[in-house]
Amino acid sequence: MSTAHIIGIDLGKNTFHIAAHDKSGNELFRKKLSRKKLLEFLSCREPSIIAMESCGGAHWLARKCESLGHIAKLIPPQYVKPYVKTNKNDFIDACAIAEAASRPSMRFTSHKTESAQIISTLRKLRNGYIRERTACMNRIGSILLEFGVSLPKGHAAMKKLFQWLADEGHYVPPQIIFELSELLEHYEVLNQKIENQQAKVEKLLAEDPQMTQLQTIPGVGPVIASACLSSIGNPTDFKNGRNFAAWIGLVPIQYSTGGKTTMLGISKRGNRELRTLFIHAARSILWRDKSAEKYFGNWLMDLKQRKPFNVAVVALANKLARIAWSVMTTNKPFLIKA
Repeated sequence: MSTAHIIGIDLGKNTFHIAAHDKSGNELFRKKLSRKKLLEFLSCREPSIIAMESCGGAHWLARKCESLGHIAKLIPPQYVKPYVKTNKNDFIDACAIAEAASRPSMRFTSHKTESAQIISTLRKLRNGYIRERTACMNRIGSILLEFGVSLPKGHAAMKKLFQWLADEGHYVPPQIIFELSELLEHYEVLNQKIENQQAKVEKLLAEDPQMTQLQTIPGVGPVIASACLSSIGNPTDFKNGRNFAAWIGLVPIQYSTGGKTTMLGISKRGNRELRTLFIHAARSILWRDKSAEKYFGNWLMDLKQRKPFNVAVVALANKLARIAWSVMTTNKPFLIKA
């Protein structure tokens, strides 16, 4: 019996479907296993390439596979889809994963370490609290609007809600005041939870030199730095800074046909959180002409004059992403040119 060269695994919550291929790409066998049985199966196999899609639970399983002597490879799901034949089912997906992993031009992603996953989890909880806080603020604003009161946007007005109502002389029924006080209390609790989560992340990364190095980049603070370190398993997975920016979705969509190249808007592919954070960082720099000229010189100032503001923001966000990749790969801080 031929030895399995590549084992494709279609991940599930409780059951895992596997398909083994030899070096010629011929299918050897298929199996459906529970989580416990899968680990027992892998522990008894000779070292092989274990391929799976980069999705929920993949990073943990990749670490387990490598601890058992296998080579774990994670593939972005969009690169597996072209290899799915006929109708979709779990075994066909496993075969497609194994076939995709055998292609010499396939792009893989490194699995995250346990510490990176911990930081990523803390940040996801923080982002969840931020969404809850936004919903709470919108709820308060919509309630007041029902009684003819238009509350100004922002946290400044929210934190002084009742003082603002008194100063403006707006009448709100007592029962509604009671409901608003409970909502405002929930808003303050969420604020505290958001601060606590960020403090936990910064404490875990306090000894990481790259956390400090990334914050030397203009516009990059603890939030963006921790997002980079928790989202990227290995920065060398990207050939250069442009590939990193493309993964975030900060490069134009290219549509070429008949020798004519058309560049469209940014692709917005990949990591949405990092893309949003880098755009916010770029916007904070462009709002201040002195900072923009200090860090990026005439290039940025000329771009700001020639292009619409948002176009210049995206161009600068692209540049910041490339700088971040360079800092992470070289382990050197960003230096301002004299």
